[in-house]
Amino acid sequence: MTLWLGLAGLIIAVLAGYAAYLWLKVYQQHQRHQAFLQRAEQQQAEGIKQRNANIMESVLIIAEAGKQDQCEMSEITIRLYKLMEVLQGDHQVDFAAQYPAMQELYDVVKDMPRGDARKTLAKQERMKLDLQRMKAEARLMDAIKAELAQILAAKKATA
Repeated sequence: MTLWLGLAGLIIAVLAGYAAYLWLKVYQQHQRHQAFLQRAEQQQAEGIKQRNANIMESVLIIAEAGKQDQCEMSEITIRLYKLMEVLQGDHQVDFAAQYPAMQELYDVVKDMPRGDARKTLAKQERMKLDLQRMKAEARLMDAIKAELAQILAAKKATA
């Protein structure tokens, strides 16, 4: 009987040792997985940071061009809206709240045909849309210039 109890105890000890070994392997795998997730999260954050930096560089170039009247305000507004719309993380912009004049002009011109689609319009229709756009640009010009200066000043403050 003692032999059976000893053999049963030995089997239990071997199984307990094997269970501890398996638990250690699961624990190590969990630690590796956590480290992988942290590296992936860090790489994603760095990617977002780099992407935002590239977008903001484009925003500043466009804002400077707008400040110097190198492009029509409607085109500046469309480009800035589209760029700022895709900023991520702490760089996200509520365009309508921060830049209401540009948002208003964007709302006027966003659905107007551009490029080849504009060429297909009748001359009278093009002139009508141009007049509508130019009136909005003239009305909002000073406010948009101030918003462009605000964008450029924000960059100087962070530099």
